[in-house]
Amino acid sequence: MLKYKDIRTQVRISTSYAKLLFNFDNIKNKRENIMSNISYKFMTFVYRIRDKFLQHSEILKEAGLKPGFHVIDYGCGPGGYIAAASDIVGETGKIYAIDINPLAIKSARNIVINKNLKNVETILTDCKIELSDKSIDVVYLFDFFHELEKPDPILYEINRVLKENGILSLYDPLMKEKNIITKVTNKNSFKYFSKGSKTYSFIKI
Repeated sequence: MLKYKDIRTQVRISTSYAKLLFNFDNIKNKRENIMSNISYKFMTFVYRIRDKFLQHSEILKEAGLKPGFHVIDYGCGPGGYIAAASDIVGETGKIYAIDINPLAIKSARNIVINKNLKNVETILTDCKIELSDKSIDVVYLFDFFHELEKPDPILYEINRVLKENGILSLYDPLMKEKNIITKVTNKNSFKYFSKGSKTYSFIKI
């Protein structure tokens, strides 16, 4: 039978171990955040070089953007498409720039402020889109689809906010055509209907 002193000793050991694990987790999380930020900054640098050779307006028009449309830039990253999208949809349209990374949202907000884009709203979120059902004409998801191990929750949210016959447009040069189409259509919530010079377009079912 354990004595009182033995129990107190075990409690102190357990408490110390718990504190050690907590501190280790904090250090690990901070390290992961730092690495995540470094990766993001490197990605931003690469995209800015690449973007000098891309015609953003042409890609967005290929994705289905038109004047007056309400559009989501899902995974907006450093915001390379925001200004062009804002110009296409015009004063009667709306762009929602969404990303999980606070640094991305900060970059997007800087673009909005510096270019005085009155029809652009930035949203920080992990997956859930805080917008009404069937309120969006087009969602474009560029460059990061290959990073999603389980894209279904995001595709579900995109399907929810899209209007009937709304368009999901993908551009991901790191994925093969077959993989893109399979991943988007396997739950029968989207139908593949066209391929542009760079984008793949799907209609909400």
